[in-house]
Amino acid sequence: MNSALKIKTLLEDHLPAAALSYCFDLWQSHPFHFKLKKSRNSKLGDYRYNPKDKSHTITLNHDLNKYSFLVTYIHEVAHLITYLEFGRKVPPHGREWKNNFKRLFIPVLNNEVLPDSILRTLASHLKNPKASSCADPTLYRTLSQFDEEPKVFLSDITIGSSFKLGNRVFRKEKLRRTRYVCEEIKTGRKYLISKSAQIK
Repeated sequence: MNSALKIKTLLEDHLPAAALSYCFDLWQSHPFHFKLKKSRNSKLGDYRYNPKDKSHTITLNHDLNKYSFLVTYIHEVAHLITYLEFGRKVPPHGREWKNNFKRLFIPVLNNEVLPDSILRTLASHLKNPKASSCADPTLYRTLSQFDEEPKVFLSDITIGSSFKLGNRVFRKEKLRRTRYVCEEIKTGRKYLISKSAQIK
């Protein structure tokens, strides 16, 4: 298990200062292995339980801005607590996890910790939390405004513009609800791509 000093130092380097004490207390109440990982496109963090040694591990991407780090940290701690309460008897992002996530977030849902824009967006998000902040386009965009390098989203560019997603190049076409029809330049095939997709 990570030492208390190591955990506190990691948290201090990545969290809003006003949230440090609370987040460290969460670790002390329910100790877990805590690791920072290189950036993962598929997720911002995760929680794992190892039945062999009954240990809990939480990982977070190392390059999250301090507000994204806070949201993801509490998201994963809520998974740990939900597991302690219910084991594998409930869905990963079901009512039990949502209730724990909301309960754990309330102590830091204030202007001492969060700027107004995030506070308002999070208050709305917490009414019915999604499986991740990426799954809530409004929250994801609001949090992304505090990144060192601002992200560009598909909804930011005009119809007819070309863009790169991964190693493929597309042309943006019409909107269908929350996704744009996009044509892959190389093949001419049409794809539906989320308007909140991060592009180049």
